[in-house]
Amino acid sequence: MEINLTPLLPAAEVALTALTVLLVDLFLDEAEKGLLAWVSALGLALASVLAFFLWGSSEGAFQNTFVLDSFGLFFTQLFLASALLTVLCSVDYVRHTAIRVGEYYALILFGTFGMMLMAAANDLIIFFLGLETMSIAVYVLTGMWRERSRASEAAMKYFILGAFATGFFLYGIALVFGATGTTQLSRIAEYLSQPVGRWPVVLLAGVFLLLIGLAFKVAAVPFHFWVPDVYEGAPTPVTAFMAVAVKAAAFAGWTRIFLHQIAALDSEWASLLWALAILTMTVGNLLAIGQSSVKRMLAYSSIAHAGYLLIGVVAGGEEGSSALLFYLWTYAPMTLGAFAVVMALKEGESDNESYSDFAGLGWKRPFLGMAMSVFMLSLAGFPPLGGFAGKFYLFRSAVVTGYTELAVIGALNSVLSVIYYLRVIVMVYMEEGGAEGKPLARAPFLYLAITIAVVATVYLGLLPARPLDLSRLSYLSLR
Repeated sequence: MEINLTPLLPAAEVALTALTVLLVDLFLDEAEKGLLAWVSALGLALASVLAFFLWGSSEGAFQNTFVLDSFGLFFTQLFLASALLTVLCSVDYVRHTAIRVGEYYALILFGTFGMMLMAAANDLIIFFLGLETMSIAVYVLTGMWRERSRASEAAMKYFILGAFATGFFLYGIALVFGATGTTQLSRIAEYLSQPVGRWPVVLLAGVFLLLIGLAFKVAAVPFHFWVPDVYEGAPTPVTAFMAVAVKAAAFAGWTRIFLHQIAALDSEWASLLWALAILTMTVGNLLAIGQSSVKRMLAYSSIAHAGYLLIGVVAGGEEGSSALLFYLWTYAPMTLGAFAVVMALKEGESDNESYSDFAGLGWKRPFLGMAMSVFMLSLAGFPPLGGFAGKFYLFRSAVVTGYTELAVIGALNSVLSVIYYLRVIVMVYMEEGGAEGKPLARAPFLYLAITIAVVATVYLGLLPARPLDLSRLSYLSLR
């Protein structure tokens, strides 16, 4: 039997780049290790080109357990873009820390490889392999700055709680297999298409455990307790990568598994996710208000945004799913950009992450002040930025599918979030005495990443039609 390896090309290219980084690292002196960032960036760019040329394909590999469709390629481009921006943000950061450069970039690439497996998996076992590849890479990345006790503590916390979530997910796979006799998603969908009076309890229990495992990865309440400490303790580029790419990978699984293949069970979990969405966005926003650290505030903000994204899961179908995919694209640049500005304030051993450290930034570093203002306004949902367009289509999908009250609660939560987002802008332009911030000459690649994030945030707000169409086409391509 002929094996079709075409669906593996982008993911295999990223894995090969990771191995190349590890190999080249052995032959470089400490002063030359900046080259590894460019090897990583080149590998990510090549994988993106491959994904671009494969767009519109519809193929399967390994007995259709791994598929090549526009949905998987849509998320592949999102993961690659997030990883590339993370690499650009890291060039200056790792140079001034005790982080081992070769392992750091290789782990970002291996984490990205795992995410790509998750997005293209048509089998729960393949999805689990991708999930664990991603998770283990991110666990290690969290504790990469070994001289910092906070990083080690964050890594241990994330690993222990992540192990529990993995256990739930794996046990859920076992129960679903016991009920249906397969782990392949398309065959599970066939099983669910058969007329039946009542679904087996074992199947429902398995689906519930799968939900718990994914809820942990997106930091939905009440599985969010790890987020503030882990995000605060991890190196800031890793925090940005987790907040965007890890969350997107989990929602890729949520969309393919729950909104497509086992959508027949949506009546069993719709009410649960409705409550989960409201709790997540409300608790995230309320806890973010009281924070004194901008980095910790962004951690709670990411919890609130998981709640907004769950609105798309609840709405489901073409409307909810396309809005969910589009919001993930708008969420990525504004969140990565906000963390990048936090990195620009780091001086030596001092992270300068408190609100007071942003005082006067708009006058000392006008570009950084402007960029942070754009990201804060976008995260709050102000037009005409990407965050507004993303929330508009999410809330619209809820109204169209009959969840008007969920859209209203989401809009009220967006108003609530203005309290802590505008607080940053007030400090940037109306206070004095904060950190100086790095000039362009000292961190050119960090400034490049921030510029890309600003342009993407504005573009997605002003011209959302094409990205939204791509989101819809990606969902409709699901096999």
